[in-house]
Amino acid sequence: MSHRSDTDRQSMIAKKMLTYNKRQLTENVTGRTVAMICAALLIIVVLSITYFIASKGLSTFFVNGVSITDFLTGLKWDPEGEPSLYGVFPFILGSFLVTTLAALIAAPLGIGAAIFMTEIYPNFGKKILKPVIELLVGIPSVVYGYVGLTLLVPFIRGQFDVLGFSLLAGGLVLALMILPTITSVAADAIQAVPQDLRNASLALGATRWQTIWNIVLHSALPGCLTAVVLGMARAFGEALAVQMVIGNTTKLPGSLLDPISTLTSGITLNMGNTIQGTAYNNALWSMALLLLFMSFVFIMILRLIGRKGTMNK
Repeated sequence: MSHRSDTDRQSMIAKKMLTYNKRQLTENVTGRTVAMICAALLIIVVLSITYFIASKGLSTFFVNGVSITDFLTGLKWDPEGEPSLYGVFPFILGSFLVTTLAALIAAPLGIGAAIFMTEIYPNFGKKILKPVIELLVGIPSVVYGYVGLTLLVPFIRGQFDVLGFSLLAGGLVLALMILPTITSVAADAIQAVPQDLRNASLALGATRWQTIWNIVLHSALPGCLTAVVLGMARAFGEALAVQMVIGNTTKLPGSLLDPISTLTSGITLNMGNTIQGTAYNNALWSMALLLLFMSFVFIMILRLIGRKGTMNK
């Protein structure tokens, strides 16, 4: 009798284990299948968007016969003229100038704020400064543009006796927009530095600032560079806020106070006034293809920075 009960108990345990293993196997297969489907959909979406923009953008060169060299280096943009001119160099230069200016302003401020909220006054940074930065992230770009239009442009006009719509106005508005991104990512990178490195530096007689400058920032350098590149990527692709304050002229700027235009502003201002399939419309899609290419470049830079940071560790 006892032997039978032991045998029944063992068979019940074996049945439960078999049922558990089958259920676990089913869950693993289901989870893996769902994850693969989601990844495949993402790949399909990215490839579809790339193919659509490339097919439209390359039509300018292979269908309409516009020279790639003239398109990239031409200084005159007059698609409706006789003859039609499709030089986008002023747009490209404007995008790079306003992005570089915004990064030069926002990078030191953002990294400095990250040091302040993580190393100098961490309690104040976590309780007050970080929520304020997160609030700035959620503000729509049109609000930044409107603030620049109503406050910054009149200020520049009054101080320098110029039009006000300028490269400087665009750079300042973009710097304010990308500042929260740079600060947040840089703060996370600085917080990830092991505390043992700080303690070892202080134990060797280094001051607090020497520890921050030589140890913490050096260790967090890949993360800080990632923050700057992410901010530049956002600034390069911003349209509405920049469009409202830069003047939108295709002339090359002679100074920071001159109006300019960017790739994004050129596309948004002109796309609604063109007919699908015309050379004018295809030229705007070629500008969009340039923006997509620059997005890929920023992604590659981020991956290189991340790989370098991993190798240093």
